Amino acid sequence: MTVTHAFWLAGRQATGEATFDVTSPWDGRLVGQVSVPTEAQVEEAVAAAHAVVDEFAATPAHVRAAALDHVSKRLAERTEEIARLITAENGKPLKWARGEVGRAVSVFRFAAEEARRFNGGEAQRLDTDAGGNGRLALTRRFPKGVVLGIAPFNFPLNLCAHKVAPAIAVGAPIILKPAPATPISALILGELLAETDLPVGSWSVLPVPNDRMPALVQDERLPVISFTGSDTVGYAIQRSVPHKHCTLELGGNAAAVVLADWSSEEDLDWAATRIATFSNYQGGQSCISVQRVIADASVYDRLVPKVVAAVEAQVTGDPTDEATEVGPLVSEDAAKRVEAWVDEAVKGGATLLAGGKREGATYAPTVLADLPADATLAREEVFGPVLTLHRVDGEAAAFAEVNDSKFGLQTGVFTHDLQTAFRAHRALEVGGVIVGDVPSYRADQMPYGGVKQSGVGREGVAYAMDDYTYERVLVLTGLAL
Repeated sequence: MTVTHAFWLAGRQATGEATFDVTSPWDGRLVGQVSVPTEAQVEEAVAAAHAVVDEFAATPAHVRAAALDHVSKRLAERTEEIARLITAENGKPLKWARGEVGRAVSVFRFAAEEARRFNGGEAQRLDTDAGGNGRLALTRRFPKGVVLGIAPFNFPLNLCAHKVAPAIAVGAPIILKPAPATPISALILGELLAETDLPVGSWSVLPVPNDRMPALVQDERLPVISFTGSDTVGYAIQRSVPHKHCTLELGGNAAAVVLADWSSEEDLDWAATRIATFSNYQGGQSCISVQRVIADASVYDRLVPKVVAAVEAQVTGDPTDEATEVGPLVSEDAAKRVEAWVDEAVKGGATLLAGGKREGATYAPTVLADLPADATLAREEVFGPVLTLHRVDGEAAAFAEVNDSKFGLQTGVFTHDLQTAFRAHRALEVGGVIVGDVPSYRADQMPYGGVKQSGVGREGVAYAMDDYTYERVLVLTGLAL
């Protein structure tokens, strides 16, 4: 019997008049049916969130923190169940799905900790000029209003957590719109939120189709938008509502730079292993997966065969198999797009060193060298298990190659030299520089986001909490300071 999943409207379960199927990208099996909110139900959810803005902002910190702690604990208790659900609807290998649940556990725990210490207030003496005698400014942060969180398919639980947990931590109501391909993980999150004592109306999980998203974006009762997805959609949202606060976590074509001093066999083995793993994990469907390897000419010829061997050793197949490292892409259409981009590059003169084959929604881990500068793979985010290799002469050329991109999310720099690390931090036009490892490292408490067309704003619990709030100053007069 097919399970139909209700959605969450103002903290309670509800069903609409229509449903849609969620299927596995691996074998096409039906994972479940999801009920779609009607326009009237969406209106009800938004109205409820708007109505509770003041009440939720005034909710004691211990209430918000207790709710966040509860969700963190319950996620941990249901790790295996939720991981298998992520694998079923997303195609992510089970080992990576378990890791995603673990990260979401941490996100809610971090948010609980931040909720307890948030908004302590900063006092500033104003008697630094004579006109300020006896005056003290107290600055606190207050929610900007209801948050519209729009989540992608590639981390269907953890990127929902990065929308929801900071909102609850600051007392901002949230309307969560999960990706149509992977909504069930978000609905499970709703189950856990429903077990808490958060105010009625302070959260909803609405699996509406993408063509109904513009109406939510335009709604004046939703002044904050947190979007993770493509640069095309993200900037279209920003242009359509320039008066709103938009946090945009968009695409990238992340580079791993291997410099001349990273030259021992042990160094190159480590770099090759990390590059191979994190160009292919989750089928390469991560904004910070390794898409480009930029290696100094002095190490390039020794590094390339190690990278190719490590990529070819990646275990590809059934994502429910414990040994699988690379599963399918989210859909066959996604795999066909990757296939077309690789074929275009090869026809343009690129050398195929590994992979290059598609079977259904699965695309084999692929390595290319000699990529033409005008190839789509050179300019855009592939969002698939494809790696390109580039030879450069020296540090300056390597950094220039990284910056020759419209994206700027994260870069990994393999070097042992501290001065080089600081030069990279200054020179590279990205939101994060990871030294001694690939660009794919993200700790959920650190500021995460990009520059150029990789977005605006930062995620990471404390940083998202700042994004969702604004400073308001209170000046006290006539004090004996």
